[in-house]
Amino acid sequence: MRWTRRLRLCTAGLVAASALFALPTAQAAEPSDGRLTDLVNPFIGTENEGNTYPGAAVPFGMVQFSPDTGHNTGYDYSQNHIRGFSLVHLSGVGCGLGGDLPVLPTTGDVTRTDYAQYQAEFGHESEQAEPGYYRVGLKTGIDAELTATARTGVQRYTFPATDKANVLLNTGQSLHRTLSTQVEILDDRTVRTAITGSGFCQDTRPYTVYTITRFDRPFTTSGTWNGDTVTEGSRNTTGAGRAGAFVRFDTTKDRTVEATTALSYVDAHGAAVNLRSEGGRSFDAVRAGAHRAWEDRLDDVRVRGGADSLRRTFYSSLYRSFLAPNVGSDADGRYTGWDQKIHRAQGFTYYQNWSLWDTYRTQSQLLSLLAPREARDMAISVIKIDEESGWLPKWGYGTVETNIMTGDPVTPFLTNAYQQGLLKGYEERAYRALRKNADGVPPADSPAVGREANKEYVANGFVPYVKDRPHVKPGDSDYDHGASATLEYALSDAMLGAMARDLGHDADAARYAARAQNYRRIHDGSTGFFRARDASGAFTGPADPALSEGFHEGTSWQYQWLVPQDLPGMVGLIGGKQAANDRLDSFFAYDQLLKDPAKTAREVWVNGPYDYYNADKYNPQNEPDLIAPYTYLSTGQPWKTTDVVHAALTLFTDGPTGMTGNDDLGTMSAWNVLSSIGVFPVQPGYDTWGLSTPVFERVDLTLDRRYYPRGALTVTAPGTSDGDRYIRSARVDGTPYDRTYLTTDTLRDSRALSFTVGAEPSEWGTSDGAAPPALH
Repeated sequence: MRWTRRLRLCTAGLVAASALFALPTAQAAEPSDGRLTDLVNPFIGTENEGNTYPGAAVPFGMVQFSPDTGHNTGYDYSQNHIRGFSLVHLSGVGCGLGGDLPVLPTTGDVTRTDYAQYQAEFGHESEQAEPGYYRVGLKTGIDAELTATARTGVQRYTFPATDKANVLLNTGQSLHRTLSTQVEILDDRTVRTAITGSGFCQDTRPYTVYTITRFDRPFTTSGTWNGDTVTEGSRNTTGAGRAGAFVRFDTTKDRTVEATTALSYVDAHGAAVNLRSEGGRSFDAVRAGAHRAWEDRLDDVRVRGGADSLRRTFYSSLYRSFLAPNVGSDADGRYTGWDQKIHRAQGFTYYQNWSLWDTYRTQSQLLSLLAPREARDMAISVIKIDEESGWLPKWGYGTVETNIMTGDPVTPFLTNAYQQGLLKGYEERAYRALRKNADGVPPADSPAVGREANKEYVANGFVPYVKDRPHVKPGDSDYDHGASATLEYALSDAMLGAMARDLGHDADAARYAARAQNYRRIHDGSTGFFRARDASGAFTGPADPALSEGFHEGTSWQYQWLVPQDLPGMVGLIGGKQAANDRLDSFFAYDQLLKDPAKTAREVWVNGPYDYYNADKYNPQNEPDLIAPYTYLSTGQPWKTTDVVHAALTLFTDGPTGMTGNDDLGTMSAWNVLSSIGVFPVQPGYDTWGLSTPVFERVDLTLDRRYYPRGALTVTAPGTSDGDRYIRSARVDGTPYDRTYLTTDTLRDSRALSFTVGAEPSEWGTSDGAAPPALH
C-alpha cells in the first residue's frame, strides 16, 4: 500500500491522537538562578529495577558515595533502612557490584557487626539529593551528608549530644563477594583498609580496592571487629568474612564530625596520594566544587520549551549519562592494568568500567559529542587494556574482565571513537587490536573470552547455538546465544571493515565487508525471521519467532532489526518496504500506539524490567531494540520513527520509577537525551546520525572546538511543544535538507539544524536516497 493512501486513511486518527501524543505544553522557565542542577532528580530510577543510585559523585568520578538499603545493587526507594554509605556504585547495573566500605554513624555501644542488624531506619521526607550531594536524617537522630571529588568521598555527620558517637567502617560486607579484608587504625584520626572482592552476575577474577579515611578531629577511642567479636582498642584486623573498625567521638559539645575517604585501585600509597591531592577541604567547599563541576557539564546543553517534568527527565538523563566510565588512575597517574601490574598514564587519564554491550549503542556516541576529550581518553584506555593484557575487553569492571554479555561490543565502541576523530595518533594501534580481536580467540590462559565462537563463525559464517554447553571461563558464553552473537559479530565486522578501508587496508576491508553479510546465514526463509543454527548448521529451537532460542535477552522479533550495516538488505529479506513496514507496524503495535501512545508503551511494549523473552513486541527497556524505532527511516515512513520514539519517551518520568529498565551505565539515559534532541546514532560504530522530531522547541549544544570547529549546534523545531510533531521540512544552515540522517562531518561543519513541523505526516525524507545508506 502506498504511503499517500495510508496517510489519507490515518489522518483522522492521527489528528485525534495528537492531543494524547503531545508532551505537556506548559512552558518551563529557566531556573531563576540558572542552576540546571535544580532540574536533576537523582532518585529517578531508584525503584522498579532501574538500579540507579541517589548519592554523590562528580562527572566520571572514581567515587560514587551513596546509601545502600539492602537491594543487591545498592539503593531501592521502596526500602526504609540504610546499611551504610559506600564508595563505589555503577548506575543501573543488573547485578550486585561495588558497595565497598559501607560506613554508618551510630550511637551507643558497638555490639553488632552485621550491617543487616545495625542498619538505620529512615524516611524519604528526610532525604535530599542533587548532583554531587546527598543528605538523610536517620531515625536514630543522626543527620548524614555526603559529597565527593573524583577520587574521594566526603561525609559529614551531625550526632545527638553523646559521648558515644560512632562511625562504623565495614570492610567485610559489600555488594559483591568479599574475599579478604585488612583494617589498620593508623592514628587517632586515620583508618586504612584493603578490600579484595569478586563477582558480577557470576564469579570473576579478584580485584582490590584500597582506602584511607581521615577525620577532621581525633576520636576518643576506637576498635575493630572480626566476625561477631568486637575488640575495643584493637588497631588491626584481617578476615575473609565480616570485619571492620569503629571510631568514637564525644559530641556533647561539638556535634559534627567530618571525614574524607580516598580510594585507589593501585595500592595504599595511591589512596594516600589521592587524599593529599583532593582532601584537606571542608565539606561545604567540596560540595560547592561538585556543584560547579555538574553545572559546567550540564550547561553544554540548553533546552527551551517543554513542561517542567519533561525538562527534569531530560536533565536527569543527561546527568546519568556522565556518571561512567570512571577515572581509574590515581592523582599521580598510576593505575592497575588488566595484567595486574602497575602502569602510569602519560598524557591521558585512565578510565575503567566498561559496560560495552550496552553503551556502544548510545552513550559512547553521546560522550563523543558532548565530552570528546574524556571520550578520547576512554578509547585510549581500552587500547591500553589490549596492550597490557593481550585482549580487548567485553564487560570490564575495575581491573578485571567479567565476560558478561555476548557478541563483540568493543569493536563498534572503538570504531565510533575513530569515526568521531578521537583516535588521532592511535589509529593503527587501535586497528591492530581490533583486527586481532575480530580474527582470533583469546587463549585458555587469558581471562578474556573475546569472540569466543570465532573459529566456527569465520569458517561457517555463523555462531552455533550449543545448548547447555559448559562455560570454559566465568561469564556469559556466545555459544549460549549463537543467533544474536552472529548478528553482533556481523555488525562489528561491518564497522571494522569501514575503518580498514579508511586506513588503506583494502584486503581486510573486503574481507570484513563480506563477513558483515553473515546475518543472512541465520535467516530462515521459511519463517522470514532469524533463527539459531546448531553445530551441524541445522536451524534449531521453536520456529515461532516470539519463542526463539539462542538470542541474548530478546527474541527473533526484537533482534530482526539489528542489522544497521545493511537495512536495505534486511528489508529485501523480509520482502520489500511494504512487507517491512507491515512487520514494523505489528512490532510496535502502531495502530494502538496512535490511539494511546503512553498506554501502548506501558501495557503492550513493557512487561517487566527483566522480561526479555516470549515476546513479539518492541522492548524499549533493553538494548537490542534501542535502534529499532529508527528503522522506519529506511523504509520510507520516517514520520513513524517520531511516533514510536515520542511514545517511548513517555516511559521516562521524574519519579523513582521513571527509568525504563536498567540504566546500564547511562545507556538508557543517553537514549533519552539523543532521542529528545532528535539526533540519534543509527549505525553504532559509524558516523551516521538519524533524524527525528526533537521534543523541545530549541536545543543549544556547546561543543568542543578541537573536535567541532563551529563550537556549537542549535536544533530548532518551533511548535513541537504544542503537539506538531511531524517533520514537514528540514534545513541545515538554511539550506533545504531532505535526508533522514546526518554524518559527523556535517555536524562538525554546521551551526543550525532547523525543522518545520506540522500536525500531519508529510513527504519529507521519503525520496530515493533519503535513508541512511548501507555500509559496503
